[in-house]
Amino acid sequence: MNSRQITRSIGKSGVVASAVGLGTWAIGGWMWGGTDEAASIAAIQASIDAGVSLIDTAPAYGLGRSEEIVGKAIKGQRDRAVIASKCGLNWHSKKGNHFFDQDGTPVNRYLGADGIAYEVEQSLRRLGTDYIDLYITHWQDPTTPIAETMEALERLKSAGKIRAIGASNLNAAELQQYLAAGQLDAIQERYSMLDREIEQTLLPIARQHQVAALSYSSLALGLLSGAIDPAREFSGDDQRKDNPRFSQANRCKVAALKHALAPVAEIHQATMAQIVIAWTLAQPGITFALCGARNATQALDNARAGEILLSTAELGAIDAAVAVHLVAIDA
Repeated sequence: MNSRQITRSIGKSGVVASAVGLGTWAIGGWMWGGTDEAASIAAIQASIDAGVSLIDTAPAYGLGRSEEIVGKAIKGQRDRAVIASKCGLNWHSKKGNHFFDQDGTPVNRYLGADGIAYEVEQSLRRLGTDYIDLYITHWQDPTTPIAETMEALERLKSAGKIRAIGASNLNAAELQQYLAAGQLDAIQERYSMLDREIEQTLLPIARQHQVAALSYSSLALGLLSGAIDPAREFSGDDQRKDNPRFSQANRCKVAALKHALAPVAEIHQATMAQIVIAWTLAQPGITFALCGARNATQALDNARAGEILLSTAELGAIDAAVAVHLVAIDA
């Protein structure tokens, strides 16, 4: 691994990974305007070569497509990757609660023991591996007791099929139930300069119990990358097309923030996106920052952020700029 990459532990599991992780939701294509397999494989391999070991995927990203692409990319170098995948969004049965339809296929939230046992085998097959480093419940299922879910996950861990257990998209009460039921190693939640609610709800509990926190949408679906021009138009099934956050007015605010962050970026010879990711990793309780990339260039840009350590003064300057320029961004 690139020695300059910041690495951190996934809770108490003993698994260590790069603080910057590659998120592969967009690689699955769904809600991101399709996918380019060759470019996606190049993005994953470039990430690994740059020392980014943490690769986050899920069955729901393209109904297995993302996991299949990750599997192709890591073939022959499985030991260089720390794979996080998920369970609980099930299109194979009608159990649980209907959540959404993907390409006409109903997807349910279901975390029963039988569903987890089935899903892990499908993920292992698609990924081309015999173990998953971090296995995360993707969305919570109100029809299944958390204790039952944890028991099933602990069995997988004892069998060597997973190395660490995580939970995503949960509230504080659910987090406490997971902690009461077994060893939870990580939570994965939306967090960025624009999404900081978990600072008051989940992160204090996680820190108290040595649970790692993985932030997703660290760049707010790319809005905070500084690379989306105010005049850009989104098309097809791109989820940003009708998202009020991506209004032209809001993109102008981000452009102003980019200008304000320029002195810090210049010191580190970094882009706005890299400074935003480094800021994210410096926030109390945030252990890993997941960043999407659809080609090798984007992947290498994200990896560079995992080498940046911001000073206390720089973090203060960034916080002040955020308070001025992002104060009224629409949710």
